[in-house]
Amino acid sequence: MNVRRLIPTAALAGAVALGATALTACSGAAASGGGEDGKLAVTASFYPMQFLAEQIGKDHVTVTSLTKPGVEPHDLEITPKQTGRLGESDVVVYLKGLQPAVDKAIAQSGVKNVVDAASLTEQEAHGSAGHDQGHQGEGEGVQGHADEHGHGHDEGHDNGQDDGHGHGEAGSDPHIWLDPAKYAEVAKGVGAALEKADPGHAADYKKNTDELVAKLAALDTEFKEGLKNTGSRTFITTHTAFGHLAGRYGLDQEGISGVDPESEPSPARMKELQELAKKENVSTVFFETLASDKTAKSLAADTGLKTDVLDPLEGITDRSQGADYFEVMRSNLKNLQKALGTK
Repeated sequence: MNVRRLIPTAALAGAVALGATALTACSGAAASGGGEDGKLAVTASFYPMQFLAEQIGKDHVTVTSLTKPGVEPHDLEITPKQTGRLGESDVVVYLKGLQPAVDKAIAQSGVKNVVDAASLTEQEAHGSAGHDQGHQGEGEGVQGHADEHGHGHDEGHDNGQDDGHGHGEAGSDPHIWLDPAKYAEVAKGVGAALEKADPGHAADYKKNTDELVAKLAALDTEFKEGLKNTGSRTFITTHTAFGHLAGRYGLDQEGISGVDPESEPSPARMKELQELAKKENVSTVFFETLASDKTAKSLAADTGLKTDVLDPLEGITDRSQGADYFEVMRSNLKNLQKALGTK
């Protein structure tokens, strides 16, 4: 974990509430920062990181998100002014490789206390089918510990084959938060970072972290039990974001296009998926709330399949099937059970 000890200061300017303002034109709306209200000013890159900071920090932190609700995180752009204000945060929590604009802004901001979630757990590569690539995580559960150096988390990001959305070469899967066990490992690292940045409330951060990890362990169990006996193990989705989830629970993910939810699949790929659907007894094509469902509906119409939502939880909006991480993940479980034919 690459976290440095922060030297407390008497007064720091508040981190701008970027998650609540237009990202292309900063409106000037600000959230209270460290010193001004006595709270630790935490900036999160997007919703999964924001949720961890809020759940662990609670009343001791003011959390702002760089990604406005409803904005596709991969498409985020950050202004130079926002980059400058990013450096005023007490702690920044992000996932390296997911959002190129955030990676660049953090590098330019000079912020001292940075938590890279990708370094806190193993980030395996996943192809279309998550089952074959992700078997390392099966059965380990939330209480397992990742290599503290997070081997492989940069795989595919620095080889010049970036896909334009920060994922690197095809097969690299940054969506670690969709595996509750991996998300719990990230939670532990974020908790430790908050303890170091604000030692006066370390006991509270530790308590909150332990409670969150326990909830994630329970969610992990729900998925294991809920997906144990199904008529099919294969699901088709427009956004190849579920490799870690598939690997954890022994499922096979087949993406229509890839990690970019907006890219168009080739005719050959569409034909391949039509054949796969028949062979693997696939009943449903999944799409997500933050991207178009056009491709999913097109494939479904050609194959007589149904469509449903499988949310990659990159943001919460009024269209989300739940108000927070846990509610949406349980909706995902329910939709998977229905599509896979739970016995």
